Amino acid sequence: MEARHRVLVVSHDRRLAAGLSSGLASAGYEVDGALDGEDAVRRERTFRPDLALVDAGPGAPGAFALGARLRGEGDLPLVYLVASPAGREALAAFEAGADDCVGRPPSPAIVAARVGAVLRRSGRRTAGALRVRDLVVDEAGEEAYRAGSPVRLTPTELRLLATMAASPGQVFSKTALLSQVWGFAQFSPNLVEVHMSALRRKLEEHGPRLVHTVRGTGYVIRP
Repeated sequence: MEARHRVLVVSHDRRLAAGLSSGLASAGYEVDGALDGEDAVRRERTFRPDLALVDAGPGAPGAFALGARLRGEGDLPLVYLVASPAGREALAAFEAGADDCVGRPPSPAIVAARVGAVLRRSGRRTAGALRVRDLVVDEAGEEAYRAGSPVRLTPTELRLLATMAASPGQVFSKTALLSQVWGFAQFSPNLVEVHMSALRRKLEEHGPRLVHTVRGTGYVIRP
């Protein structure tokens, strides 16, 4: 079963929160909600979200301070709902550490898309797994999925994929991969090439190229 990201929705506006929660759930997210700051902090500790969506609209003067608390608790990515995504409230949100802002009243589809973009940039773990685009890697569970389909990998291929998926956008040299995956950098770089070729072939059975070669440097998963 594909791992799902968890989103904590924090808003004193019950109707708005219900609409956002429904939209996010329809987009495939696991959602929990909180009406105030103390409730949000409690739920972060029990629900363990991958991102917090915090309403910073009228009636929520402490939204940015709450976001700072949530980020301090779990280093959470933060998306704020503000009066205008191009106004002074958005500027204040970014100065307070926002990863993104969405204007009020929010479109659930736009919110889900922006939440997904922030999560992809963050490379946030989900329920013991890593997710990059349509790839889910659960090293502990010894599973990988691409576009919802299982990808049959050897233990070494799974470690190789998990190492790169943990840092999407980072270029890994063959030496670095030898050290991190095999634990001994003096092995032949050809070992990486052989396993990378097999890994790519299996991933590309389920979608377009995900692991790219950076000529003369190494390999990268494009986020």
